Amino acid sequence: MLPEVQSLHQMQSLVRIPPSQDVPLTERVRRLLDTEPLRRLASISQLGMVSLVYPGANHSRWEHSVGVYHNALQFLGRFEGDSTFQQMTNPRMQEAFLIAALVHDLGHWPFCHPIEDMDLEGIQSHEHRAKTWLLNNDLSECLNQDWECDVEDVAALLTGSDKPDELDHGGFNFLRSCISGPVDIDKLDYLYRDSLHAGVPYGQNFDKARLISTLCIHPRTGRLAIGEKGKTAAEMMVFSRYVMFSEVYWHHAVRAATAMLQRSVFLLQNRMDLDSSLRLDDPAWIAKLRRASEGSVAEPLVEGLFGGRRRLYKRAVEFNVVEGAHIHEAIARKPYWWLVASSEKLAERVAKLTGVAIHAADLLIDAPPAKLEVDINLDVVHRDGQVRSLREVSPVAAALADNQFDNYVKRVRLFVRPDLLTEINTNFSKQQWSSEILEACHSVE
Repeated sequence: MLPEVQSLHQMQSLVRIPPSQDVPLTERVRRLLDTEPLRRLASISQLGMVSLVYPGANHSRWEHSVGVYHNALQFLGRFEGDSTFQQMTNPRMQEAFLIAALVHDLGHWPFCHPIEDMDLEGIQSHEHRAKTWLLNNDLSECLNQDWECDVEDVAALLTGSDKPDELDHGGFNFLRSCISGPVDIDKLDYLYRDSLHAGVPYGQNFDKARLISTLCIHPRTGRLAIGEKGKTAAEMMVFSRYVMFSEVYWHHAVRAATAMLQRSVFLLQNRMDLDSSLRLDDPAWIAKLRRASEGSVAEPLVEGLFGGRRRLYKRAVEFNVVEGAHIHEAIARKPYWWLVASSEKLAERVAKLTGVAIHAADLLIDAPPAKLEVDINLDVVHRDGQVRSLREVSPVAAALADNQFDNYVKRVRLFVRPDLLTEINTNFSKQQWSSEILEACHSVE
């Protein structure tokens, strides 16, 4: 048994993270936490723009990473006496799993997810950038001195590719599904932690302990599954995720700030050498963005987010698949450059129709990105050995699977510079906005 799993029962050396969560640490784990790449995560916000709406949501990716590591320990503890798990894995794989949990966010940069959603040329995903940080001398030295696994083992679990020969059996796929899957060590932490710091109850209303206690190995695929006693906990987790997206991650004011940030980055990407800036922490990155914006059309956007006075754009109109399905279908999951071009065309049209002086960056179309957020492809193993998908045994999960919740909570929205909103909106009904937006988008296509 790994000393880290033994530490679950000994609890001699601890670090406490909210909410009163004691995470046991061995000396070799402490050495990893003290390296420069992991310390950097203490200065990177977990939720970015969300704190402009929910002021308490300023927790760091370091705190989240420690929480995910604790979940990984509990997962290994759950399978401590499972002979199938012990045959599928070995100490080296289990070590790689623990380290992958600890460093899974290593490749994140400030405001990572909104920038990734833009799919800018030359910007690698944070999962692939993590390997560069793993090769940092400080971190790789710790791995070489203290652990059987190496950088390649950890990177393979994080990305799901380039699997080392030593990991080429079922245990790899199982551990990978624990890191990235419908019920994984990451989601189990961020839902609760984000909800806690945002000051809302939505992400805390599922029974994590019950869920972990029912984890099992799928009898056919060898991936992570749950026993039937975990069905209700899994349902509640799926629903918690839905509500967190609806009320927190895709809150209209959060998305206004996100749209402003994305347009700023799009306009300034060459001025600030975006790729090199992704190694910075939040304060340094924000300072660089503000310097790059000086004297540019992006300056009001950047200062509205990070200047002395918060000045967010206002929502003019929004559409989902129930109210405005034709707009949602036409715009959702389109490339970011296309959204920018459509926004600029719309600004031109509205300026002509109203006689109001409108700049190309005064109107921002915000829409769901290409990547779908929800995966509920989770199987439930019953006591009689039958396996059914969660959606088969849960009306809640089925409803969310059949009616992809991205289409409901991730709305198409138009945001307008605040001092222009009243002047413009008096000229447009929702139907007129719909017509103008479609015409602007069609002119780009």
